[in-house]
This record gives sequence, C-alpha cells and structure tokens, in this order.
Amino acid sequence: MQHLKDNSSDIKNKKKPKVTLKQAFKTIIWPRRKLVFIGLILIVIRSLAGLVLPMQSKVLLDQVVPSKDYNQLYTLIIIVIASILIQAITSFLLTKVLSIQAQYLISELRSQVQKKVLSLPISFFDNTKSGALVSRIMSDVEGVRNLIGTGLVQLVGGTVTAIISVKLLIDINLWMTLFVFIPLSVFGFVALKAFKYIRPIFRARGKINAEVKGRLTETLAGIRVIKAFNAEDQENIVFEKGVDNIFKNVKKSMTATAIMTSSSTFLIGLASAGIMGIGGYYMMQDEITSGQFLEFMFLLAFMVAPIVQMSNIGSQLTEALAGLDRTEELMNMAAEDDDTNRTIELQDLKGDIAFKDVSFAYEEDKPVLHNIDFNAPSGSVIALVGSSGSGKSTIAGLSATFLNPESGEITIDGKDLSKVKLKSFRKHLGVVLQDEFLFEGTIRENIMFPRPNATEAQLLAAVKAAYVNEFTDRFDDGLETLIGERGVKLSGGQRQRIAIARAILADPKIIILDEATSNLDTESEALIQKSLAELTKNRTTIVIAHRLSTIRKADQILVIENGKIAERGNHDELIATKGRYFDLYTYQAKI
Repeated sequence: MQHLKDNSSDIKNKKKPKVTLKQAFKTIIWPRRKLVFIGLILIVIRSLAGLVLPMQSKVLLDQVVPSKDYNQLYTLIIIVIASILIQAITSFLLTKVLSIQAQYLISELRSQVQKKVLSLPISFFDNTKSGALVSRIMSDVEGVRNLIGTGLVQLVGGTVTAIISVKLLIDINLWMTLFVFIPLSVFGFVALKAFKYIRPIFRARGKINAEVKGRLTETLAGIRVIKAFNAEDQENIVFEKGVDNIFKNVKKSMTATAIMTSSSTFLIGLASAGIMGIGGYYMMQDEITSGQFLEFMFLLAFMVAPIVQMSNIGSQLTEALAGLDRTEELMNMAAEDDDTNRTIELQDLKGDIAFKDVSFAYEEDKPVLHNIDFNAPSGSVIALVGSSGSGKSTIAGLSATFLNPESGEITIDGKDLSKVKLKSFRKHLGVVLQDEFLFEGTIRENIMFPRPNATEAQLLAAVKAAYVNEFTDRFDDGLETLIGERGVKLSGGQRQRIAIARAILADPKIIILDEATSNLDTESEALIQKSLAELTKNRTTIVIAHRLSTIRKADQILVIENGKIAERGNHDELIATKGRYFDLYTYQAKI
C-alpha cells in the first residue's frame, strides 16, 4: 500500500528515539519535583534513622557493657526502637507519596498514549496489530513507576546515606575504608557495561511482547475459524514460538543481571573478608575497639547497599527507559489532525461530493484507481458495482477520508476535501459496513454510540426506522439485551439493523454503505432494505452493491472495472445499453 509504505519507511528512516535519564528527569521527574523532594527527605530520614543501630552498637560494646550501666542500656534500647519506628513510618509515607503517585502517572500516560493512538490515520491501523497496540498502551509505560516511584529515590537517598557512611568509616579507619573501594570500583565498571548491554534487550522485549499479544488477540477473536478448521495445534505452535522468543529475551537480561548480582556478592564478600583480616589486625594492635569494628561493619553495609541496589534498580531504570523509548516513538508519529493543510472548518454541510480525475495506489507503480470522475449531488444515491478488487471499496474509503488521493481532487460542497479539518467533515458522516462492528454491551449502548446524549424519543425513532424493534420486542430485556463480543449473540441481519439504527441516530448528511445487504437471508434483506430506504432519505449516499436488485432506484450507477468507470447511468439506461451492467444484472437474475 502506497500510503502505508511511505508511512512505514518514514518511521524506519527516522532514528529511533533513545530517551535519556536527563530527558526523563526533565519531562517526568521535574514537573513532580515537590513530591520527589518530599520523597528524598523521607528516605534520607529513614536512612539516617537506620544509622542509629550501628552507632548504638558501638556504644553498647564500648561503654554500656564494660560499665554495666543498666540505665544507659534502657536508654539505648528506647533510642533504637524509636529509630525503627521512624523507619517504619517513613516507609509507609514513601509508599503513599511516591508509589501511588507513580501509579497515577502510569494511568495518565496510558490515557495520553491511547489518545495519541486514536488520533493516528487509518493507514497506521491497517499496518499494526490491535493486540500489539494494546501492549504498547498498557505495558510500555509501566516502567515509569521506577522513575517517579521509590526506585530512583531509593537510589538517590541510598547514595546520600552512603556518602555519610563513608565519612564515618574514614573517621574510624582510613586504610580499611580505602581497601573497600577497590572491589567496589570493579563492580561499578561491570555494572555500567551490563546496563549498556541490557537496554536493547528490554527494548526488544517490548516489541516481542507486543507481537505475541497481538497474535493472541487475533487467535481469541478468530476462535470460531480456528475450531472450524481444527487448527488449534498450529495456533499453539505459533504461540509457543512467540513465548519461547520472550523466554530467550528474558534469559539474556537475567544472565546480565545475574552477572551483576553475583559480581556484587563476590566482590562485597571479598571486601568483607579483607576487612575482617585488617580489622582483626587493628583490634589486636589496640588501634580500634571491638565496638568500632562492629560499627564499621554496620556502616559498611549502609555504604554498599546502594551499590547492591544498583543491580536491581539499575535494571528497573533501564527497563523504564526502554519502555519510554517505544512510547516516545509512538508519540512522535504524525496525527491525522497534524496536517497543516487542513484549515477549512465545515459549518452547514449540504453534502455535494465530487471526484475530479482521482487516482490512487496502495503500492508504488500499482495503481488501483485511474482518473475517477463523478458527481454525487446532495441527497442523491450513487451505487458502485463491479467485480471483486475493481476499486469500489477504495472509492468508498476515499469518500470517508480514510484514504487520500494520490492525484486529482475530491471536493465536498466545492471545497477541497484534503484541506478540510477531518472532525468537521466526519461529524456529518455515517458508515455502515458489510461486517459491521458492534461493541460488547447492550443493544441500546450500541445504537447510542454516536450520540450518547440522545433523547429516548430519538433513540426509539431510530430503532423503529431500522426495524430493530422487530426482534428486540421478542427479547426479555429488549434494548438492554447483552449482545456479547462483536455482537456474537445476534444474527447477521440483526447486527446490520443495529448498525443502521446507529447511523440513523447519528443523523449524518453523507452515508457510505459497503455491501450492507450481502450474505443475508431474504427476510432480513427485505427488512434492511426498508431501513436503508429510511436511512438514505435526504442524504448523499454512496453504496457498494453486491446484489444489483437492491440499487434499481439509485440516481446514478457507476460500473467499476480495473480501477476505471466502465459505465455510468441509472438502472434503466444501463440495461438499455446491454453492456457490462446488463451482463451482471441478467446473470444474477438467472441465479
């Protein structure tokens, strides 16, 4: 498809956005700086309260126990319990302040991404699986909880605590402190290399997840076809292959994370063993007390905690940035309304449509329409007939602004449709498709979809005009009947009448009918023909006709063959010429 090809190539040619921590800070963290600042204060308070235990351990061993001062012992216990209480309260407040805010941010971002997705042109959806889009809307933004939530704040707060711990460690013994920095420096180098390796893996995981969810969505939607063709096994194979790709991706990231974790365990363990040896030597030399040594070990834990956390929080931040990469890529796509050429706002629409020398191609050098010319005056019915693949649906898509002509011009009331703001046109547009889409819910909700604020009288008028009441009167719940996903609990004719009632309630000036009466039984077709007659009254109608008997009263019939208008005229005129339309009509009449 030409427009898809152009669109996808543009996306491929653009350098994929890579969101940096600096950008994330500017757009996500800085606007919420007050909350983040409160979080930092809370985590510093919690960390400082955590320092009470090692400090008091030194007092216990060096002062309280040797002097057997029970009063000081009780005071020490009260101080330690108070510090633990402070840690518990600050942990609770951190969850209230940051974790809940992070979840709110996720919901906010999901809404923004969904809004952006709905603003994209039809061509984007033609080339993207719906399940993949669901994954991108729901999953890709989840990582931001580690940016605004406790993850990043813990890392920053832990770093502050580590700096304080280093100062206290140096005060106890400089050489023991310097010794610790050797293995920690090695670990820092390993971690930085690992994060650089992990980020592309997380980005690929988002893509793989989207593909697998997309296929799974299709599988569940097409369950009747799968069971009808006994194809469960092959669908299982496809899904297992996708799940295996996710597993391989997760295995890579887990391996890299495991290298960091095991490196930290080994190097920190090595540092601890060295400190035991050095500390033992200094205690035997009476240069430090046993209380100071215990305090040193406790403070050492506070210093290395952020470094150990780095392997976990660093992976979370990397995953968050990878998800934001994919989200940013989506948010940077051009929306339909971004077209600066669309400046005309339609007000009172009459509904005169004209195609002037319009050509269109989905793929380069493979034109589908050639120099299409016709006028559809306000209130007229224009029928498109022809063999499958002749270009009828493309003309309908162009009329609905789902596609844009490659050359030529389409006008609405004399105005170039390519310069008209889409919303101002589409609010006057109604579409009824061959396989009409209904939403899960009640019949009432589906009919009122285009006008949720319609009055009961307007609703009932649309129901009566489309002969929906012919079957809802037999249902126990009437218009409140639940129809299931895509209306599976209804017959094809019932679904079509609901779709027509929906279009009648919308009260559009222009109607596009895409083979709305095909594949129906005679009784259903007769009722739908009556409802369509009501729908097309005083409205410009473009109808793609499968059964030619249904368009005998059309004002103009266009016979489309190989992307060109082969014949045009009303039913009687075309029958009289005994051309292609005559052949099609007489062939169907014999059947």
